[in-house]
Amino acid sequence: MNDFKKSMTLRIYLVYLGILLFAAAIMTRAILIQSLESKELTAQAREQQLDYWDVEPVRGNICTEDGTLLAVSIPIFDIRMDVCTDSLTDAIFRKNVDSLAARLSSLFHDRAASQYRDELWEARRKGERFLLIKRKVTYSELRQLREFPLFRRGKYRGGLIVIPHFKRELPYKELARRTIGFENKDTLKKVFVGLEGFYSRHLQGNPGKRLMRRIGMDAWVPVESENELEPQNGDDIITTIDINIQDLTENALLRGLKADSAEHGCAVVMEVSTGYVKAIANLKRVAPGNYEEVMNYAVGESTEPGSTFKLASFIVAMEDGKVDLNTLVSTGNGTVTVDGYTLEDSHKGGYGTISAREVFELSSNVGTSQIIYHGYSRQPQQFIDGLYRLGIQKPLGLELYGEGIPYIKDTHDKHWSKLSLRWIPVGYEVALTPLQQLTLYNAVANNGIMVKPLLVREIRQNGRVIETFNPVILNSSICSPATLGKVRVLLEGVVERGTAVNIKNPVYKIAGKTGTAQVAQDNRGYGKEANRIQYKGSFIGYFPADRPRYSIIVVINNPSRGRYYGASIAAPVFKEIADRLYASHPEINNTARKDSIHPLLPKGKSGMAGDLELVYTGLGYPAVTLNPNVPWGAPHWIGEKVTLVPQAFTGGVMPDVQGMGLKDALYLLEQQGLQVSVRGKGSVSGQSVPAGTPVGTGDTLTIRLEPKIRVVKAETKTKA
Repeated sequence: MNDFKKSMTLRIYLVYLGILLFAAAIMTRAILIQSLESKELTAQAREQQLDYWDVEPVRGNICTEDGTLLAVSIPIFDIRMDVCTDSLTDAIFRKNVDSLAARLSSLFHDRAASQYRDELWEARRKGERFLLIKRKVTYSELRQLREFPLFRRGKYRGGLIVIPHFKRELPYKELARRTIGFENKDTLKKVFVGLEGFYSRHLQGNPGKRLMRRIGMDAWVPVESENELEPQNGDDIITTIDINIQDLTENALLRGLKADSAEHGCAVVMEVSTGYVKAIANLKRVAPGNYEEVMNYAVGESTEPGSTFKLASFIVAMEDGKVDLNTLVSTGNGTVTVDGYTLEDSHKGGYGTISAREVFELSSNVGTSQIIYHGYSRQPQQFIDGLYRLGIQKPLGLELYGEGIPYIKDTHDKHWSKLSLRWIPVGYEVALTPLQQLTLYNAVANNGIMVKPLLVREIRQNGRVIETFNPVILNSSICSPATLGKVRVLLEGVVERGTAVNIKNPVYKIAGKTGTAQVAQDNRGYGKEANRIQYKGSFIGYFPADRPRYSIIVVINNPSRGRYYGASIAAPVFKEIADRLYASHPEINNTARKDSIHPLLPKGKSGMAGDLELVYTGLGYPAVTLNPNVPWGAPHWIGEKVTLVPQAFTGGVMPDVQGMGLKDALYLLEQQGLQVSVRGKGSVSGQSVPAGTPVGTGDTLTIRLEPKIRVVKAETKTKA
């Protein structure tokens, strides 16, 4: 018995000893933590409960040239509630919760008042400090919320928590939407589109920092802190876009696309002297009769341009001395076959033998091909080098991602063939975007100076200009002044007498070129191999032709109502844009009216170049003769100077005497041995035998005259 007691006593002591040692170990560990590890553990605890979060900055605006908003960040808010904030007693909560629930239900119409009330009570019971009330609340809704029961007490006394975010809005919706663009932050990669993408570094700003405390697994609330870093909002981008020009351009393009039920199209308006893009419209059919901005075709669609490329071909050939305005070109029956492939003119039967000027005005494929082939067949690379001198083989380096790459192959290219020197001059086997083509035409309008198309004028930070974008010269001279004068005569002739005569008007002059191209469909070719031949009609030009202010390109792709020529589907859209610009911009039509009332300018008559130079110089307008060896010339404006474009006349061929005075016309015609009868009075307005027609001694023709336009200067009477 005594042994048993001793054994039990020993066990009890051992248990006590164990407990005592365990307690001592705990006390020792607590002392060690308090004395040696307290700072480190305290910091770890704080890190688990507190953290700095990024504060989203306001993204910068994108504006038109006059500051009208094209893209703006609209504030939206997430509304949460701390239903257990210290100042919110049970009595206050119970008194106001029903009316708060009713007001929330009435404002958002997403839940019944009873549901709101139950959720608020349940959150209070669970001790929630970050209850979600509503996401994406507008500013006007937030203003109403701040007057609701409990919420009107504020953040600490009423538990209202407002978390701001920003949503990108386009006030003009579809207007220039693709050019304005967006930045799509995908989980795998970022997709940058338009100005939003290219200038994202400026627009996005720099985020701030806000101290947040964890109050649950995934719930955090802001903590008031003197060290909070305010975000730096993004810079504003001031574009070159004119909202009124953009609107009229987009509407004109839309009407043109609908009229021919076309698949897609684009139109660009550019200021000649600066390269500032005033409007850029891109529309694609997404449903019958419904078009939207889906792709930026003007910037990214690099395809075969067709006949609008003939401008480049003629510039090179004239600059190299291979052709002149009055060079005779045989187009035969309007077809030429090489290696089994046939190039043909749209005019069945051909034009016969015509001048180079008429080849361009009538857009003869065969004539253009003949000029280049016979001029460069021995040295085809010389023609390609001429194209490269223009600079059209280089990308423009736009302030947008996704510019189409121009393609003009040389003789070393693996795809060069015996057809290339025939096809390239008429706009096939090459590829350019609409904006790249417009840049060349704009250079002709800009006295030979090629400027880069610009979409942005300034970058502003808090209203202060921090960067300005001035005009950029890509090529200071695409050709000589002599060639430039001839080319401008060609472009004006297209509208005065050629394929675009349907847009000629008596108020102001247009210069430009029509284009029609079959569109290659992947590897299926252009025609029979494809399901249906697809066409692209275009018109590129500038106005007023005398003193160009704007250059414009219009491209209509894949029309489906029978019409496909550029003259019939694209040129009318150009004219609508030009007409409305002319009517709405006094600085254009004032200039035109000023020119038209001058007794000799701009409608001087063709005649002896020496006499014309004498007259213009005497009137105070310096005149430049492009070719002193040719006695005849036609007055033409290039900038502020009168240029006398040579009018060479070949024996045995009917000259063009339209616009001449009777004396000069008779002298020239009788020198050819022709018998002339005259009808009317004034200047020559028409001739019975077309220019370029072969004639012989003794042939007869009739010329029609129209009266001169008299300009009567009003007398000023003063009272005695």
